[in-house]
Amino acid sequence: MQHVLIIHEVEAYSAWKAIVDQAADMRKRAGEISYQLLRDDDDANHIAHFSEWSSLDRARRFFESPELVEIRRRAGVKAPDFMYLQDIERGVL
Repeated sequence: MQHVLIIHEVEAYSAWKAIVDQAADMRKRAGEISYQLLRDDDDANHIAHFSEWSSLDRARRFFESPELVEIRRRAGVKAPDFMYLQDIERGVL
């Protein structure tokens, strides 16, 4: 499986989340399969977005597109850090 981990600060979580929700169909068409949102325990505006993708190439094209750059700007995203990841092992303890 392919995953993307994005860690970023946002100006206001609720405003950011509304824009993320509005882009759900766009994300699905681009190849996002599932996602999980996490926040820093001490800062609700420091977010980790962990998602599964059909292809890392599709994910890169999506996240690097001018349209997404503008959406991130409107959403108040500050300096996102992207990691494109491949599954190597899973387990339950």
